[in-house]
Amino acid sequence: MAFALKLTGNDRHWAEDVVQETLIRAWRNAEKLDRSPDMLRAWLYTVARRIVIDGRRSRKARPQEVEEPDANSVGVPDESDRTLSAMVVYDALRVLSDDQREAIMQTYLRDRTVNDVAETLGVPPGTVKSRLYHAVRALRRALRDRG
Repeated sequence: MAFALKLTGNDRHWAEDVVQETLIRAWRNAEKLDRSPDMLRAWLYTVARRIVIDGRRSRKARPQEVEEPDANSVGVPDESDRTLSAMVVYDALRVLSDDQREAIMQTYLRDRTVNDVAETLGVPPGTVKSRLYHAVRALRRALRDRG
């Protein structure tokens, strides 16, 4: 394994494949091999080296494989989903009362606190919270109905 790692530039997966292929070839040629340890080691190293050389040659002979892009991904920024979502939310906002719509617009879209919105509208903070609660429930229902 250490020899195969050195040959493959420390590519562990490739080295494992090389070792496996080397052992398969040794098994297939077991009756022909010289059983002395030095000769057997030399044969195994030669086979491993040739497998790596063949692997490099085959990689150069054909273009590098790349994964196909995901069919759902787009290579350029695409604002269509965001635009469509905005249109659906805008349409759903129309089902709210004017007070509820204003509470949603001020707090969620303009990022203001309940106290700021209450002061601007001239109502108690509890009223703004109540309007938000009912508005969010109505929006949820409207969006669920639209799919």
